[in-house]
Amino acid sequence: MNVQVLPDRKLSSVAPLKPAHSSAAEKREVELILVKDRNGVQYTSSSVVAAAAPGACASPPEDQERETWGKKIDFLLSVIGFAVDLANVWRFPYLCYKNGGGAFLIPYILFLVIAGMPLFYMELALGQYNREGAATVWKICPVFKGVGYTVILIALYVGFYYNVIIAWSLYYLYSSFTGELPWLKCGNSWNSANCTDPKLFNGSFLENGTSYAQYKITPAAEFYERGMLNLHESKGIHDLGVPRWQLVLCLVVVVFILYFSLWKGVKSSGKVVYITATMPYAVLFVLLIRGVTLPGAMDGIRAYLHIDFKQLNNPTVWIDAATQIFYSLGAGFGVLIAFASYNKFDNNCYRDAILTSTINCVTSFFSGFAIFSVLGYMAFKHRVKIEDVATEGAGLVFIIYPEAISTLLGSTFWAIVFFIMLLTLGIDSSVSARTPWVAWKAVITGLSDDFRILKRNRKLFTFATAFGTFLVALLCITNGGIYVLTLLDTYAAGTSILFGVLIEAIGVSWFYGVDRFSEDIERMMGFKPGLYWRLCWKFVSPIFLLFVVVASVVTSTGLKYDGYIFPRWSNWVGWGIASSSMLFVPAYAIYKFIGVKGTFKERIAYCITPENEHHLVAEGNIRQFKLKHWLAI
Repeated sequence: MNVQVLPDRKLSSVAPLKPAHSSAAEKREVELILVKDRNGVQYTSSSVVAAAAPGACASPPEDQERETWGKKIDFLLSVIGFAVDLANVWRFPYLCYKNGGGAFLIPYILFLVIAGMPLFYMELALGQYNREGAATVWKICPVFKGVGYTVILIALYVGFYYNVIIAWSLYYLYSSFTGELPWLKCGNSWNSANCTDPKLFNGSFLENGTSYAQYKITPAAEFYERGMLNLHESKGIHDLGVPRWQLVLCLVVVVFILYFSLWKGVKSSGKVVYITATMPYAVLFVLLIRGVTLPGAMDGIRAYLHIDFKQLNNPTVWIDAATQIFYSLGAGFGVLIAFASYNKFDNNCYRDAILTSTINCVTSFFSGFAIFSVLGYMAFKHRVKIEDVATEGAGLVFIIYPEAISTLLGSTFWAIVFFIMLLTLGIDSSVSARTPWVAWKAVITGLSDDFRILKRNRKLFTFATAFGTFLVALLCITNGGIYVLTLLDTYAAGTSILFGVLIEAIGVSWFYGVDRFSEDIERMMGFKPGLYWRLCWKFVSPIFLLFVVVASVVTSTGLKYDGYIFPRWSNWVGWGIASSSMLFVPAYAIYKFIGVKGTFKERIAYCITPENEHHLVAEGNIRQFKLKHWLAI
């Protein structure tokens, strides 16, 4: 065990002391870092020796012990695995094609530069400097602690249903281990009397305006909706039925995988990503090589890359670009804060933010070639237009793509490869929200940091979280489970997560202060963020987020799944779920204001002043009550 005295610029790596209100301003003098190795994972124990003012009682040292990533690559792969998700494969390529092809990259890259990267950088720096989870990190401005609970609850909601999508991938993977893929032909027990063999398909069937992607009586479509979901046995969200035992088994396997990936903290989860974060790239490359050799592939790629600048006059294109860049990078879910909190204090999180956010966006663009080469093949095979087979979401990865794979030589091999990729993407990332793995990481880190009893019983807490999400997920694997999943996917992490990260950006940049935040970064890395980043944090990013929040509310429509229109009450339930997480922000602010003592002005001061500076309130030296604070950049 080595003891070393660190240079002055690293003194803030320890959570600040919490002096009594009556004590004078304290000066940090020395920090001792005790570094130990436990099975390759470093632990840092820190303490501050403070010199109290004459006549004042010195506050006792505050000891902390927190894991750090064993290797830098563990952290980078975890962040890349979190950011690179199923949305990169099943949403971005279609959005790019629909919104002007190459022209869509203009608003997409613009929003990446002015908002995506700055928010990504902000969360990494916030977690790394304070070494706390999404809730306790708000010791920098206590009134905003409700934001931490908001993102934790959202992460928990996502964990409730996203396990199911991973279970679907596992079900398809298991079904692929056969000589002939089960979704190749009709005549199976789950097929309807109307099932139509794709070989007999005539493009003229689509003259009524129905695209091939909406043609629900192909073997692939019926395997998904009748063979796996058993959707034909449900009349709607009011008629769920019982859980399907096949999917229950898959769900149990998924939950165990996730649990054992997290139960020992970053020591175990940091190693899992060596597989889950790298496998999708290898598979995408293999699928691309196979895809471009298929007839019609070049037509699909040309359709993907076509440039239509006229589409930029459509506000929907800009809204799609803004929401896609936000959800793809994953700021606001508390996961980036949690991951970064396990970094070493002097880690270069600026470089990490640029690298990982760029990799995420390049992956999205690259995946489009693998997807549209196969869609071009499908259009060629069925003698239809690309627009008739182009789709997004579950319809792409569980119907159209599997059908295309089933017609290839060695189809079993290609199916296994494809669903292994979906499984690894699912375990490591998300669909428009976040996956259970990272959701649990946000929940477990956030609450464990706030409640020490949970930290002492981490394994039991992780098991309780896993078991709880499993029980709720059972609702999503009933006959009508797809309706429950659609409701949760729409409302659990939609407007609420946008609202949460908007309040987070305001709390950090305005109330804590973008100048002080920049000084924190300088203490960690030795250099201060440039004017560009500070302007983005204080003005551009909050305006961007406000735009996306308003757009998400204005463009919100009633729930529907294919031809099924959800009853009105289900929309109210959805908004209730969304509101339940957002209400933590005002509720905690009121609770905090009532809980502190003093005059009205003093209560406000205690709520917006960092906890380690509460003694300044008693002295009347309140930074946030000065115009200089609000004008600083």
